[in-house]
Amino acid sequence: MLDQAVRPVTPPGDDGARVATEPSPAARRTASVLVLGGAVGLVAAVVLLIEKIKLIEDPDYIPSCSINPILSCGSIMRTDQAEAFGFPNPIIGVAGFAAVLTVGVAILSGATFARWFWLGLQVGVTFGIGFVHWLIFQSLYRIDALCPYCMVVWAVTIPLFWYVTLHNVRHRHLRLRGVAARLGAAAEEYHGVVLTGWYLIVIGLVAQRFWDYWSTLLT
Repeated sequence: MLDQAVRPVTPPGDDGARVATEPSPAARRTASVLVLGGAVGLVAAVVLLIEKIKLIEDPDYIPSCSINPILSCGSIMRTDQAEAFGFPNPIIGVAGFAAVLTVGVAILSGATFARWFWLGLQVGVTFGIGFVHWLIFQSLYRIDALCPYCMVVWAVTIPLFWYVTLHNVRHRHLRLRGVAARLGAAAEEYHGVVLTGWYLIVIGLVAQRFWDYWSTLLT
């Protein structure tokens, strides 16, 4: 199946041996995001999983990321939301970020992938961004606590979704027309502005929700 997904290119005049092409600047950008985001997210997910296992073994264990009443991983790890699908959420992160990291390294090595593969990756990152924003809502407005390692996962999932989506629009894996196509072109041109605005919105929500606590640290 991987042989069908990866499409090395044979240059003219070659003897038939299949070789990988050098990625374009845009493809290299996407791959770099996949590698960096996948690596950082994988580390955060592994640490979260280790902390969750320790908490299961010892209910009195205080996770390393439980810093104060707001920055408290322990408060979140004990909730139903921390096992949204019946098992610890970090397991999803370990599997997902490892896959993303692998794809990024393959692209930087010159591999290209078929449309169906990119659409599959799009489904994965779309699930990821939806799940992360659900967790953000739960953390801010239901659990009333923040998990520093979880916020690292939030931070890397956003650009992973954004740049995979831009790649798929650019290469017409996602075939947009009319207004949607024009919005896609604008998003490609102002990709950094959109990403920055996205982060500012999330930061603003966190600041507003816990402002009463943050303000005590400033006085």
